[in-house]
Amino acid sequence: MNLVSRFYKQVDRFQDRTFLGYKSDGEWKTLSWQQTADQVSTLSHYLTQYGVGKDDRVLILSENRPEWAVSDLAIMSVGAYVVPAYTAHTVDDLRHILSLTSPKFAIVSSQELADRVLEANISHECVTHMIVIDQGEHDKPDWHTEILPWPEVQQGVNRPDLSVIDTDDVCTLIFTSGTGGHPKAAMLTHKNIIHNVEAAARVLDTIPVNEEDRFLSFLPLAHAYEHTAGLHMPITQGAEIFYCESTDKLAQYLGEVSPTVATAVPRLYDMLYARIKSGVDRASGFRKGLFYKALAIGTKKLNDEKLSLLEAILDPLLDKLVRKKLRDRFGGKIKYFVSGGAPLNPEIGNFFAALGIGIIQGYGQTEASPLITVNRPGNIRMSTVGLPLDCELKLADDGELLVRGDNVMKGYWQNESATAVTIIDGWLHTGDLAEIDEEGFVSIVGRSKDLIVTSGGDNVAPAKLEAKLTLEEEVDQAVVLGDAKPWLSAIIVPSEVLQKATDSDDELEKIISKAVKRVNQELNGTERIRKFIVQRELFSIENGYVTPTQKIKRSKVIEDNQAAIDRLYGK
Repeated sequence: MNLVSRFYKQVDRFQDRTFLGYKSDGEWKTLSWQQTADQVSTLSHYLTQYGVGKDDRVLILSENRPEWAVSDLAIMSVGAYVVPAYTAHTVDDLRHILSLTSPKFAIVSSQELADRVLEANISHECVTHMIVIDQGEHDKPDWHTEILPWPEVQQGVNRPDLSVIDTDDVCTLIFTSGTGGHPKAAMLTHKNIIHNVEAAARVLDTIPVNEEDRFLSFLPLAHAYEHTAGLHMPITQGAEIFYCESTDKLAQYLGEVSPTVATAVPRLYDMLYARIKSGVDRASGFRKGLFYKALAIGTKKLNDEKLSLLEAILDPLLDKLVRKKLRDRFGGKIKYFVSGGAPLNPEIGNFFAALGIGIIQGYGQTEASPLITVNRPGNIRMSTVGLPLDCELKLADDGELLVRGDNVMKGYWQNESATAVTIIDGWLHTGDLAEIDEEGFVSIVGRSKDLIVTSGGDNVAPAKLEAKLTLEEEVDQAVVLGDAKPWLSAIIVPSEVLQKATDSDDELEKIISKAVKRVNQELNGTERIRKFIVQRELFSIENGYVTPTQKIKRSKVIEDNQAAIDRLYGK
């Protein structure tokens, strides 16, 4: 089977049950499985009419919304490749995507995004037709592209002929994060994603997750993680998907949608943790005491420690007074958050778990469709990324994690040299340094290319230190450096609350210095931060220091701060 035939199989099963939910004009609206299928069939026919066929590429540039899922399925149904892009992409980013993949058709959500594609297309003239879902006025010429409306559902349109699709066919070209340069396009097949989804489904079945459940999709669907875990996994489970078009609506939509499952990256939990801790610390002594007592008892239960008689009596009361209120902030029905995209700080994971908010941490890469490992409900070790997800793992001599299985991509689109050094003898070289314990649990130590080697020959993985720094409430972001240097330093972005409450740079540095000293007490000598640079501006997508997948571009941060770094080391 392929991904589209699996979708239509669920349509026949669920028909008029709710499948997709979205907010329009201030109200929540829904599409049934059958209504969605009618849109997929119509769009598939539409694409064929405009010459889109097997092995063609089609760009999707849109916020999370039902049309994204419909487009994904319709493009695949004619044998074409989905090329997802981020709404945060600039014209230059889009030029790179168009140059590499040459899509002949594009589907975009707004006129603003359409204008970016049109400008990027000047150099390539590959996009001949473009659907603009929400069309608006614009003063730019269409150049070489015919603008089309989103097609109205046509009655009597047959389902697409899926016999043209083989399970080994490429279905999507998903771009890597690009932290070290231009992103590469991973060729993922129907087989890759189906294998990944079915392995994950076996994990979810233990919760269980099925047609009674509801996913909230808010990570960009252009990300391999959300494309698999937030779209094709719910399809496999027969669950509902409700869309959040931007992260600033997340808190509101959690309460309105009451999801049972949501996927997120660690950055979200970092922000929620900081917000909750800040609120509690400002609360009255009694409320603050209740919260930390609930946290302490929950932590003991997580560690399988015996509760005292008083704690056993207080526990159900604290569940109502503290934990239930926290769960209600997330809609009241959440079974688990699924964390991926980067390592989750175990202290933050245990914080939420102790307060009754379950987090299943996994690990993956775009090149692996993307899931590689995951913790299992009932057997969660928050300091690890879990057990292999139906694939083989081994460590190279230098500790790099290697992966082999049906989830591994075909290769990078039009980049044989990069493919050759990434997939060797069937093993995907992840570039991540890892440890595997006796029971098979995997811990990610850091990126091999980010590994700091001091002038004294000590190897230090900066990710661990950065996670500890950002756990301090005074610190929002941190980049640790010190390659070929005698000691480590850091570039630190203080929290917004601290910056607003501090009048001078000297005072700000003194407060950050105290936070760094607290962290250093938990580290060995080679890991300690000797000096630091305070940067007030947050690293973000807008200023070019963060990728659309919320990863800090370490090399760019270091490059742009090189003069200050040199002064730090006395150059």
